[in-house]
Amino acid sequence: MTYKGWLLPPALRDFHEGRIWLKEHAPFSKEDIEKSINLQYFHIIEGIQKEPHLKCNRCHNEHPQQFTTFDCSKCQQQCVYCRHCLNMGRVSSCTQLMIWTGPHAIRTRKHALKWAGQFTVLQEQAAKEMLESVKVQRSHLIHAVCGAGKTELLFPSVHYALEQGLRVCIATPRTDVVLELYPRFQSVFPQTMIHALYGGSPKQVGYAQLVLATTHQLYRFERAFDVMIVDEADAFPYTFDETLQSAVQKAKTANAPIMLVTATPSHKLLTQYQNESYSFIPKRYHNRPLPVPRFHSLWNYEKSLKRGKIPRKLKQWTEERLARKEPFLLFFPKVELMKIATPLFQLLDDSIMAVHAEDPGRKEKVLKLRNEEVPGLLTTTILERGITIKNVQVAVIGAESTIFTSSALIQTAGRVGRNADFADGDVVFFHHGITIEMDDARTKILYYNKKGFSQ
Repeated sequence: MTYKGWLLPPALRDFHEGRIWLKEHAPFSKEDIEKSINLQYFHIIEGIQKEPHLKCNRCHNEHPQQFTTFDCSKCQQQCVYCRHCLNMGRVSSCTQLMIWTGPHAIRTRKHALKWAGQFTVLQEQAAKEMLESVKVQRSHLIHAVCGAGKTELLFPSVHYALEQGLRVCIATPRTDVVLELYPRFQSVFPQTMIHALYGGSPKQVGYAQLVLATTHQLYRFERAFDVMIVDEADAFPYTFDETLQSAVQKAKTANAPIMLVTATPSHKLLTQYQNESYSFIPKRYHNRPLPVPRFHSLWNYEKSLKRGKIPRKLKQWTEERLARKEPFLLFFPKVELMKIATPLFQLLDDSIMAVHAEDPGRKEKVLKLRNEEVPGLLTTTILERGITIKNVQVAVIGAESTIFTSSALIQTAGRVGRNADFADGDVVFFHHGITIEMDDARTKILYYNKKGFSQ
């Protein structure tokens, strides 16, 4: 731990263990980094691998169009850099990436589990099956409808892993899901060091044995986690970006199992797991059916909004929510259309807000809706998952749009009726023509209700 009288700072070890990091961006003094390298506490690799083909050694991007050549002032040569993970700091040909190989961080095996809830029979069975898979290091799929209590199912497995001295990651494609999960896990595991990592997340110190992260943040990890849980495993962009799927594999240790959790698994996932390691919960924890979406035509809604007028049916639906003081989410297919619509809805109530993926205030706006400080939010599909608002009502504007896939529509409908005291609610798909995806979403919801109440 010492080098010519120098003592390794524990904070340096705790930060870098399990991470793959740009040497020039290390949040420690150059002197401490160099001394750690001299002690062979870091393995140094090149940022861009050139043979047999270009590959970014951080995000594992291999697509030729995602690399760019430039005149590098640092090495005074032609350099190649990766555009795919550029927002995390540029990785180029002359970049050095550091992987920690020094002394291990101190892990504790004492972790309190403070949860006073009680599982339903179906939850109990699924939680037990998942725990057994963790114990034998077998990957597992939890398929549970929206509002079935998927987060609670994770508690026994996470607690077991922590008490075995293992490091656990719960990864999800959406920042909003991380923001929703973080306070819940903090309250349930009050003695556990937990970090929440997402774009723009605040600096967090110490060695976290439990990490909640967006899947993008896993680009920065290498062989770090002994149990990997992927929540909302079917969500965009995870299912469409092979480097995110590669990041999950890269961030886990060799024998670590992957626990996949979702309400809307793809056919590929079901085929892969259904006959092996699979748990299915077709009804909600409060034993009430899923709200079934109703379809309402809204012809030429886009033209109407662009002319400065809210279509009559949509205006009436919103006014009813305001009169009944029911919080609501209005889902739009495009940010541009939502921005046009926002001032029109603010004429109905000036405290109505809009939120989208690039909105720096999205966390605060969702909190305002949860705290009943605003009556409703206009949003894109970023809020289709991972948020729970008591008594919320949902309308989808332009449900026929291609962005509203069957799984996206099931997830938006799944925001409604999650609270036991408000188990019913309205879900309406306003459309300019009914699509196969809309029909499929409603058919699956009806199937889950039939399946759940036939047992």
